Amino acid sequence: MHKMGFFDYVYIIVAILFAYMTFLIILRNFQSKFTEDGQRKDLIEKEDKTKEQ
Repeated sequence: MHKMGFFDYVYIIVAILFAYMTFLIILRNFQSKFTEDGQRKDLIEKEDKTKEQ
């Protein structure tokens, strides 16, 4: 039976941290597309431009 060494544990920790950081980056990017009211920012800008014309 193979005994896990120190670097095996480090590899697992780094893989978990990488997955967590990737999840946070995607989540923040998704949240930045919406206002506090839950409306999409790009759709609000289009509605404002059509109202001005």
